[in-house]
Amino acid sequence: MKINSKDFLVQEGEKVDLKKWPTLVKPAYKSKKTYSKYLQEHVEALSELQRLHYASNHYSVLLIFQAMDAAGKDGAIRHVMSGVNPQGCQVFSFKHPSATELEHDFLWRTTRDLPERGRIGIFNRSYYEEVLIVRVHPEILRSQGLSDKEIDEETIWRDRYRSIVDQESHLYRNDTRIIKIFLHLSEEEQRKRFLDRIDNPEKNWKFSVADIEERKFWKQYMQAYEACLSATSTKIAPWYVVPADDKENARLIVSQIILDTFKALDLRYPETDAKRRQELLEIRKQLVK
Repeated sequence: MKINSKDFLVQEGEKVDLKKWPTLVKPAYKSKKTYSKYLQEHVEALSELQRLHYASNHYSVLLIFQAMDAAGKDGAIRHVMSGVNPQGCQVFSFKHPSATELEHDFLWRTTRDLPERGRIGIFNRSYYEEVLIVRVHPEILRSQGLSDKEIDEETIWRDRYRSIVDQESHLYRNDTRIIKIFLHLSEEEQRKRFLDRIDNPEKNWKFSVADIEERKFWKQYMQAYEACLSATSTKIAPWYVVPADDKENARLIVSQIILDTFKALDLRYPETDAKRRQELLEIRKQLVK
């Protein structure tokens, strides 16, 4: 199996046309058995790197997942991160902001949940909702207590992109590494998954009337994603567009992207200096006695 993360990378300054990005590619596995084998290998490798990351306590890593409904964000997080020690990883989901959150700038509520050094933070949706769903439904801006000047649709999206890029640059300078995943699902595959959620009683809870209402805005969402990916994919915090029509293959691609990011950090366990070594030897003598 060979997956090249760069095949899914949005280059800085690239103008994204999602119609040219596939939602389905040749799978990296030949059967369900080989898929399970490859995923397990990735999970074990990530588990080891996470322990090293936690022990070195130098970087923090933030994973951001964005996608249309039914694209498989929850499943990707659950399967790919299944071997990670919960002590070193936290998942946050961001839905409609609370009254308190609306009293602050749009980055405030997610900033509170950024990962500490040595830990992995996962945002299932994120501050990017403020340039995606809010752009598709600009009436939401009216509930955010902004002045008429700030709501100017000629400038607000440009300004919010700039705020996001500035925030991510600040985090990078302070040793937070950001991995941004857009699970690229086709409209037809979403239709099939919605039908499955309706037909399968065990999946009924996953479906709501709001899902079908949002589907009506598919074209507008694709335009919002194209503008967002084009404006906010940078060398230090790039976007990856992952084909999501094949859930299993998407999980392998996502896990490979995460592994490549960790490997690039060149993590090491903390070295034991002479003073610390002597201290440990003294403690060992006491334990032996």
